[in-house]
Amino acid sequence: MSHSVELTDIGMRFGSTQAVSDVSFKVGAGEFFSILGPSGCGKTTILRMIAGFLEPTEGRVQIGDQDMRGLGPNQRPTAMIFQSLALFPLMPVWENIAFGLEARGVGKAERRKKADELLRLIALEGYGDRMPGELSGGQRQRVAIARALAVEPKVLLLDEPLSALDLKLRQHMRAELRSLQKRTGVTFIYITHDQSEALAMSDRVAVMSAGILQQVATPRELYDNPATPFVARFVGETNAISGRVSAVDGGTAILDTGLGQLRGRAGQGAEVGRQATMYIRPEALIPGAGQANSLPATVERVDFEGAFALVHGNFDDGGTLAASVPSTRLTEAPEPGAKAHFSFTPEHAVVLADD
Repeated sequence: MSHSVELTDIGMRFGSTQAVSDVSFKVGAGEFFSILGPSGCGKTTILRMIAGFLEPTEGRVQIGDQDMRGLGPNQRPTAMIFQSLALFPLMPVWENIAFGLEARGVGKAERRKKADELLRLIALEGYGDRMPGELSGGQRQRVAIARALAVEPKVLLLDEPLSALDLKLRQHMRAELRSLQKRTGVTFIYITHDQSEALAMSDRVAVMSAGILQQVATPRELYDNPATPFVARFVGETNAISGRVSAVDGGTAILDTGLGQLRGRAGQGAEVGRQATMYIRPEALIPGAGQANSLPATVERVDFEGAFALVHGNFDDGGTLAASVPSTRLTEAPEPGAKAHFSFTPEHAVVLADD
């Protein structure tokens, strides 16, 4: 069983500082939901309000059908995994997992049985009598998750739990976490500043900036259709070209720029006469002149990155360009120092009004 979580007009002030402003979203029961943003954007503050460690200054937190106002962390159907994991180093793995059950008065035999069940779930069967110091970083991570699941929470809150792991282990643990969430059906709310983590694991993602909710959408929707300039720049790599909107027709905006007129999808606030920016993903740029949109640039360098090469160029007006070319088409990539054109279709660019 899992619960939904709904935030309605949530705000949080610390003295004169507004850490979170007017945030509303709903997490479905059994959903893997991530809150993504840079350090200091308010995402951990939101998690702590859901957990009950902080009481919102404004608004309401509801878990399932119950308003959480006035209920402390031990009264809520949640469990939280912190960045530090906080395993007890002098306590064997099974006792670490069963610690919450002991606090609830569950007998030793039943605690051990539950711990062994969870060890099987996290693929660490037979590790119960080991000490945390004998485990790898990824194994300790799984033990922390099992400990949180032992008390059968309806909602599991995870505060950047993979940040201390190396890249390979983080990538492995992403798949582990996602698989574990699917097997248990528990609602996961996951905090991260790593966009690749959020995009790889989540059913939906909320993007935060400076305490303000920018957009809530599926990973693909965030990447392909950012609602704000912040989301366009923060989620994935992008090329940004500034100009003024001269026309909008049938969902297509024409942007007058220093590189000529460019056409793209009309996004939020793209109205005639407004200053706006066109955002184009590197993989949408194709070497060679095109009919719809063509960008002339001088190639500065070509960085080979295995599956693709990233072509970096400069525009005559001082702007920069980055185009991604698959390794299978490297012969089409222009050489450093060459004058080249890069084209893209209007549907692969979005025009958003400047903040």
